[in-house]
Amino acid sequence: MKILGISALYHDSAASLVIDGKIVAAAQEERFTRIKHDFNMPVNAISYCLKEGKIAAEDIDIVIFYDNPFLTLDRYIKNILAAGGDSDDVIGRSFESMFGAKIWIHKVVDSILGENEKRKFMVCEHHISHAASAFYPSPYENAVIITLDGVGEWATTAISVGSGKDIVMKEKIDFPHSLGLLYSAFTYFCGFKVNSGDYKFMGLAPYGEPVYEELIKKELIDIKEDGSFCMNMEYFDYQYGRTMTNDKFADLFGGPRREPETEITKREMDIAASAQKVVEEIILKLVKHAKEKYGKGIDNLVLAGGVALNCVANGKIKNSGIFENLWIQPAAGDAGGSLGCALYAAYQCECIDRNVTITDSQKGSYLGPEYSMEEIEKYLKENKLPYHVYGDDIFKKIAELLAGEKVIGLFHGRMEFGPRALGNRSIIADARSETMQVKLNRKIKYRESFRPFAPSVLREDVSEYFELDDESPYMLIVENVKEERCNDSFVQEDLKKYQGNMLEIVKQKRSDIPAVTHVDYSARIQTVAEESNPYYYHVLNEFKKLTGYSVIVNTSFNVRGEPIVCTPKNAYECFMRTDMDVLVLENCVLYKEEQPEFVETQDWRNLYALD
Repeated sequence: MKILGISALYHDSAASLVIDGKIVAAAQEERFTRIKHDFNMPVNAISYCLKEGKIAAEDIDIVIFYDNPFLTLDRYIKNILAAGGDSDDVIGRSFESMFGAKIWIHKVVDSILGENEKRKFMVCEHHISHAASAFYPSPYENAVIITLDGVGEWATTAISVGSGKDIVMKEKIDFPHSLGLLYSAFTYFCGFKVNSGDYKFMGLAPYGEPVYEELIKKELIDIKEDGSFCMNMEYFDYQYGRTMTNDKFADLFGGPRREPETEITKREMDIAASAQKVVEEIILKLVKHAKEKYGKGIDNLVLAGGVALNCVANGKIKNSGIFENLWIQPAAGDAGGSLGCALYAAYQCECIDRNVTITDSQKGSYLGPEYSMEEIEKYLKENKLPYHVYGDDIFKKIAELLAGEKVIGLFHGRMEFGPRALGNRSIIADARSETMQVKLNRKIKYRESFRPFAPSVLREDVSEYFELDDESPYMLIVENVKEERCNDSFVQEDLKKYQGNMLEIVKQKRSDIPAVTHVDYSARIQTVAEESNPYYYHVLNEFKKLTGYSVIVNTSFNVRGEPIVCTPKNAYECFMRTDMDVLVLENCVLYKEEQPEFVETQDWRNLYALD
């Protein structure tokens, strides 16, 4: 049974292929079009999935869409009626798309794959797609499922229970009350872009103090003990199809929103700290309620939806001990819905057996395209690019370059599915370097100086560096750096000394792995196991042999506003546009100083909108 799952027409469109219940391929459309968060139909991602599955379009038995357009239309119409005379912006913004491709999605699919009377077309409710993406690939026979995002059709938050092949939604909170949209509202107000700027907002929180926490809970959101909540919509404008917040919201926080790309002040830092704390409180109450009401005899919790990418909150869930085990879908946002709905069709609609294993069935989330040495060398030779080929000594060479503080673009194996680079499309560097965080932000990524970098660490060594003694393969858990590794001369009080100059804060050495230690001594950890990624594991292992450290910096292989690289060509262009020192394409090593002059007909910065 060959099932194609599709998410599209909102943001982060993607396609996933499941054959006989097994995950074969998954990729976001942005990686192929080079348009960040591309929402268009994932024509290229579909083509890739068919190629990876070695099948033709006519071989597809079921196509399933991750959202029910008619329920979404129901919300749209009722939202217009509720807005009354203030509904012009809602209508103007969404009328064409709502009554166009979204309603006729089956016809759009036929135009891509060709008409086929034997092929079934299905839709799946949005939060069921999220729930399925979290539960089915997890290593659990049963689990409580919590899904949180901006909005699906109506639901914004849901608690479900998964058992074997079955998923039953138990409770939900509906639009306009939304934890995801609340977080996005604060993200917007602090001058970052909704959807793509939420990571920045989360990274900004440790610089501030939660001085607005009580104000938020008093004026903006009523939180119940069971984690349910009700927002005061007088402060928001998204329900009218306009900006996220309004003038009343601005008055509450002492003035207008910060304009993008302007100086970040203590107000924004404190708002971020306050909003993060409120969100964590709500999530922990939800988790506790879910355990008490639905988790008797169930030790497993799984998460999906865009809010599940809040790795700081995830760390708090893990440390709470409410559930013994936690698994988070690495493509937790809308892209992962394409995988969830395909798995749902397999297990629920076609009754395919679900085989649960000790490790998850996500395959490390390495589900995208890969390129052979033959294909890579063909590209290099055709473009007359100097390179060196290594054998099994490639790992030792990479380790030596890292130890020499070289910044390396690492490209090998299958591309990651989801927003995190997990060692296959990564920029890597020495975590011991005191200057690396600033260098990577300013000269490689071209992004804000305050943003932290994640560590990759050998799975067996994680507890030597961090307050974690478990796996975190998908970089979705934040934990503290071990206290004995931290520099106690840098304390939170020091943040106040550098108000208005965040770069000076960043420059302070906070531990013996300063490039991956955030200002609150935390880190967003990726554990690396040999069985899931032998290539990357051997890089870390050789680095350990050479330096005694088995932890390095890992950030996504892209610049600000650019999707993660997909092809060797993407990788080379990003390499040449930045101050990266070395590019590794499988076993081919390219040194910047040996490359010919790189000439482009237009400034590459104009190709990507700032995130």
